[in-house]
Amino acid sequence: MVDDFDLDAAELRAGGADLPRFVEVLAAKLEDTLPQNTVVERRSVRFLSREKQVASIDVTLGDDGFGLRRDGARVVTVRRKVVRGITIRNDELPVADWVTGLGAAIAREAGESSAAHVALSGLLG
Repeated sequence: MVDDFDLDAAELRAGGADLPRFVEVLAAKLEDTLPQNTVVERRSVRFLSREKQVASIDVTLGDDGFGLRRDGARVVTVRRKVVRGITIRNDELPVADWVTGLGAAIAREAGESSAAHVALSGLLG
């Protein structure tokens, strides 16, 4: 999965990926594989529409938190450092760097947790 995240990050840097689609796919993968660590918020695309899109993704892995928010057409990504439940640092990152950091955190967590290892295997397909 880390390799997949690295490839996705490289695509994002090159501008070859469709960012809104990438966000939707990433949210679905994280919800399926790391449900205890992931919160995805969806909002209606238009007023009274049944069609929804991802508004935000929050992933917490140990002392690291990863947040993605849609702000209109713009996507804002943040990496948080959390100590004893208190956020001590927020760093806004380019999307590609955020994806790379998330992949590394998942791999690190997989080395420490059997549930994360199963999730990592699931994401790799």
